[in-house]
Amino acid sequence: MCYQRMEQKNGSSFTGFVLLAFSDRPQLELVLFVVLLIFYIFTLLGNTTIIALSHLDPHLHTPMYFFLSNLSFLDLCYTTSIVPQLLVNLSGADKCVSFAGCVVQLYISLGLGCTECILLGVMAFDRYVAVCRPLHYTVIMPPRLCALMASASWFIGFANSLLQTILIFLLPLCGRNKLDHFLCEIPALLKLACVETTVNESELFFASVIILLIPVALIILSYGGIVRAISRIKSAAGQRKAFGTCGSHLTVVTLFYGTAIYAYLQPSNNYSQDQGKFIALFYTIVTPMINPLIYTLRNKDVKGAMRKVLWKDYDSR
Repeated sequence: MCYQRMEQKNGSSFTGFVLLAFSDRPQLELVLFVVLLIFYIFTLLGNTTIIALSHLDPHLHTPMYFFLSNLSFLDLCYTTSIVPQLLVNLSGADKCVSFAGCVVQLYISLGLGCTECILLGVMAFDRYVAVCRPLHYTVIMPPRLCALMASASWFIGFANSLLQTILIFLLPLCGRNKLDHFLCEIPALLKLACVETTVNESELFFASVIILLIPVALIILSYGGIVRAISRIKSAAGQRKAFGTCGSHLTVVTLFYGTAIYAYLQPSNNYSQDQGKFIALFYTIVTPMINPLIYTLRNKDVKGAMRKVLWKDYDSR
């Protein structure tokens, strides 16, 4: 139980939050527990496979697979920061998370989500260079620059998360601790505040525009250049190969950004908490699970690397 206490001068401290999650639908909780456990296992297996293949196969030691292994590591951490707590919530009557646990979960999950937004923009630039400047690809994208771009994505993502986490927990909650969500997320936490949150909502909207829409704009510009370059390729085989290198990334971008923009860039008075929970399930759990499937099913290099690793293991026996 999350016991409320009256200890601080404002008379409103407590030991933790109650994550209501899907407690209003008890018949749904068992189904969600089984489904999410399966999704989590596939997420771990799929993303670990991508990371392992990117390191084991020398043919995958390219900027594209460096960024892809970063994305897979991100997805592993992202789901792990959310799913174990959610499974505990769904499996029993105790729906509590400590105050410190909520702060840590918000900081880590938001930092990883912001990092992924920026990293997907970086990956779009990588695809633009690969398709539009193929002869200069290794010169334009040397390993040091790739490492710098990935590091910048992580730094900006977690710097923004630190700012947002500090601002949200500076708001007085006046003893309110029932969070109508399955994780500690800013839109749900704002609803607990007992003061006017217009300034916080405006700041969150501004930050979300920078983190979400600027990478989206860069992605659109990159793919505009890619489409023009592909249209100049005369052979149908060349066009299919060019589209194949970009189709997987574009699919991931559409799934991730579409749901994240819905959650963070709509007015709070239009925000349905029930819809928000199911949308959050999609971009925090479903998308990280299907990312490896999208990249392996649509990518001949990854499938070829997987076959070589499997055959090598088979021959060694």
